[in-house]
Amino acid sequence: MISKLIVLAVIVLGVVLVAQLMKLHELSSKLGGKSEAEISDRHNKMNANLMIVFILALFAGFIWLMVRFGWTGRGMAASVHGHELDWLYNLNFIIVLAIFFLTHIVLFYFAFKYVRKDGVKAQFFAHSNKLEMIWTVVPAVVLAVIIILGLQTWNNVTAEAAPESIRVELFSKQFDWTARYAGEDNTLGKFDYKLTTDDNELGLITTNTLDSAIHHMDNGTSGIKALEEKLNDHTLALSPTDRDKMMTDLDRKGRLIRLLHQMKGRHDAKVDAYAWDDIIQKDTLYLCVGKEYEMNFRSKDVIHSAYFPDFRVQMNTVPGLTTRFKFTPDITTKDFRKTKNNPDFHFVLMCNKICGGAHYKMKMTVVVLEENEYNDWLESREFETFKDKYFASK
Repeated sequence: MISKLIVLAVIVLGVVLVAQLMKLHELSSKLGGKSEAEISDRHNKMNANLMIVFILALFAGFIWLMVRFGWTGRGMAASVHGHELDWLYNLNFIIVLAIFFLTHIVLFYFAFKYVRKDGVKAQFFAHSNKLEMIWTVVPAVVLAVIIILGLQTWNNVTAEAAPESIRVELFSKQFDWTARYAGEDNTLGKFDYKLTTDDNELGLITTNTLDSAIHHMDNGTSGIKALEEKLNDHTLALSPTDRDKMMTDLDRKGRLIRLLHQMKGRHDAKVDAYAWDDIIQKDTLYLCVGKEYEMNFRSKDVIHSAYFPDFRVQMNTVPGLTTRFKFTPDITTKDFRKTKNNPDFHFVLMCNKICGGAHYKMKMTVVVLEENEYNDWLESREFETFKDKYFASK
């Protein structure tokens, strides 16, 4: 603590010393009859030479940082389209670096070359059509190339997945992720938020979940019947505000239960099978190397963002809307650890939107396995389907 105070005191005293020296220089100039606007040739030449020194130091530091921490600092991609995105990113980086080096070389060299000289006036011209065309057309062409290539890559990532692609849904809520695999039929069961209950967090639609939701809405501890009993109980001294709130809640639940009965009347029990064999997975997302995945995203509460940094994919998860993309992991966790020289490395799914107080811990471990290991994991989850986990007795 004392050493930090000493360092702080030295910095403050240094700033005060520099300020006093500047005042002393100003006073000495006034005593010598010199104006503040007058700059000597010696100072001009010194500043011109310092321009060259500064730009060389800037370039040397910049190049050292790239060599020390990598070309872009992202590391190797772990998906097929991730390599395409890295190529596009590298192209953008090369263009930016070329412009950066070129413009700064010209800027600082001109400051050095055209230092003020006695008797030499700067040339002035008000307009140049040629220059206007150059700095309008060249950036436009470069940006057009970047945008077209970017759109092609984006369209490839978000295009329709192949029929044999493995379907997985990621369900987000504050502050965790739940994965739902499509099961043997490779078809994800349908869902509706109105069916969300304690034993159906994902709101999947089946005959049983419809009955459960109707029962919960009608007979639950805060259901329609419970609300009606409280409103009709004259021994309860309900304030007008509380009574209005309960009436509003009763009206809302009345409309919801009518919608649930309509859904049940239109429901085809044959589609139950799509949801029954879905595998619900917490904590860890298991993927198979070399297999294409169609990832579907939903949110229960606020906007989240599913971010797989090593796979180079990201997609917002929006309440009331299903978003999606496809990707193919092309290296296993085991092999990626070797490239990183880190036996404890794991791929990770993170939330890339500030979604609340515990946003920082909204993560999910991702493990990429060889096909035989992945099949073994699937077999181990044979009795962990949605039906087995929540409705085994139905």
